[in-house]
Amino acid sequence: MGFPHFTDIEKAAETIAPYAERTPVRFNAAIDEMFGAEIFFKCENFQKVGAFKFRGACNAVFNLSEDEAAKGVATHSSGNHGAALSLAGSLRGIPVHVVMPNNAPRIKIDNVAQYDANITLCEPTLDARETTLDKIMEKTGAVMIHPYNDDRIICGQGTAGRELLLEYSDLDAVMAPIGGGGLISGTCIAAKGLNPNISIIGAEPKGADDAYQSFIKGEIVPQTNPQTMADGLLTSLGEKTFPIIQKYVKEIITVSEEHITEAMQIIFQKLDMIIEPSSAVVLATLLENNSSTQGKKVGMIITGGNADLDDLPW
Repeated sequence: MGFPHFTDIEKAAETIAPYAERTPVRFNAAIDEMFGAEIFFKCENFQKVGAFKFRGACNAVFNLSEDEAAKGVATHSSGNHGAALSLAGSLRGIPVHVVMPNNAPRIKIDNVAQYDANITLCEPTLDARETTLDKIMEKTGAVMIHPYNDDRIICGQGTAGRELLLEYSDLDAVMAPIGGGGLISGTCIAAKGLNPNISIIGAEPKGADDAYQSFIKGEIVPQTNPQTMADGLLTSLGEKTFPIIQKYVKEIITVSEEHITEAMQIIFQKLDMIIEPSSAVVLATLLENNSSTQGKKVGMIITGGNADLDDLPW
């Protein structure tokens, strides 16, 4: 199976340029001193819909043919991908159908709803999500836009890493959270395309460590009964994302819930940003084990800011 190439990331960047934000990179001397590294935070919490997911969704929607677009698009999502697809669909003027788990955070359901998507709630299992989605696609003829197992999504997500490396080309490493693997796969292709010597490091909750297990075992280990506040990282890897991770990722570091909370607090106190738990896993790795980043220049992708202000973990 062929991987997307850096040229595909470049094409995605052109496709989404009229619609997506070029997000800022922020840093803080106190955080650098705390961890003994220079850290460059790529702030996708300032992206449209408050998450990097808009990049991939936008690239996918605007690469549809006119015939495909006319039937609309459909997906299942815990929130950010659904909101991203809904906005991208509204920009192109096409119907969007989103299946969401009934325990999704209220803020994420509201985010999807504000772009007039057709929302269907289901039981919070992958089987329920996929079965419900199949029924909707059969009824409407809508095109499936998978949250991560899609080359168009991978390339769109990779534009965040491309922007980061174009601005700071001498980074020693770049870190990203791993859920289904779309972001880190795109990051691998973009970062390695611009700096072949850069290290790619993944971050994942200990309570949802299927990517770490898959990485060690050399085959996809499905996610089963994940236990973590990082609700954006509950999905299993896809057959498109896992081979890219195998080829390019140097290591995957797993983090505790306590360190996810602490990382959220550090970002809030030092950078005046509230980020969602899924975003905080990258900085949390330095609370677990910062030996691989000591003295290095490290880029970290802050994936989103859609945290429930009534339910912050601290």
